[in-house]
Amino acid sequence: MSPQNANQNYKNIADNIIYQETIPAGCHWSLVMPKGYTLRLIDVEGGANIGMLLYNAQQPLERLNIPDTLKCQHTFTLTAGHCLYSDMGRLFCSIAQDSFGWHDSVCGACDRELVETRWGKLTYQQAHNAMHRNGRDGFLIELAKYGLGKKDLAANINWFSKVVADEAGNVSLVKNTQENAYVDLLFEMETLVIFHSAPHPLDLSERWPAKSFHYQILETNISSVDLPAVIQRSENQRGLLNNRLYHMNCCHPELYEKTHEKAHKESHETE
Repeated sequence: MSPQNANQNYKNIADNIIYQETIPAGCHWSLVMPKGYTLRLIDVEGGANIGMLLYNAQQPLERLNIPDTLKCQHTFTLTAGHCLYSDMGRLFCSIAQDSFGWHDSVCGACDRELVETRWGKLTYQQAHNAMHRNGRDGFLIELAKYGLGKKDLAANINWFSKVVADEAGNVSLVKNTQENAYVDLLFEMETLVIFHSAPHPLDLSERWPAKSFHYQILETNISSVDLPAVIQRSENQRGLLNNRLYHMNCCHPELYEKTHEKAHKESHETE
């Protein structure tokens, strides 16, 4: 497939929406994305922060590795053409399209102490679904649904949050007012996706700043290998080759499964 046809075909996937839902402000959710499908995230109001973690749905000890993702692609920011790597050197997904242009991957998630200190404690009994939630607990609640816990937390991405550094190295969050910004993630392996819509940890707003977001699952008619912005990076070519070997069962799957089941059991026994 030519680059021109690949780009045009990808743009046509908006007509192939399989499922869609809105996640309320401050909430959390999870799902399993199949290989070959696209997850579109939409910041409808402007100002949303979507914290996200990724895991191999079949072997969840393989998870998103932010340091390797940034290092191998020589970048501090994530946008179209970049890929999200696992700690096994494989690609969870590529960023196929991005109307926002800059997403944070170094600041982590807010926790309960930060939220209560900055915006006050607001419980379900006080405010029902408008309660103040934090990103870390949101991750843990969703991970627990799959038998995972604190030791399975990793560095996360914050979609639609732009973070910049000054000359002294101090980082700050840039206020986002762009409505209907979107990012498309084209998945290259079956992936457990964990996300929340709690505030970014560097958000200094006086009032509770959490915003809702919308997501769509789209049927996609191409692979990341057909996207010129992705394959122009030799690192991503190697990552896609690792995925191909994995899906061809060239990585001794029986040994892989046995080793990781043992490691998973031992890690939880020490919790």
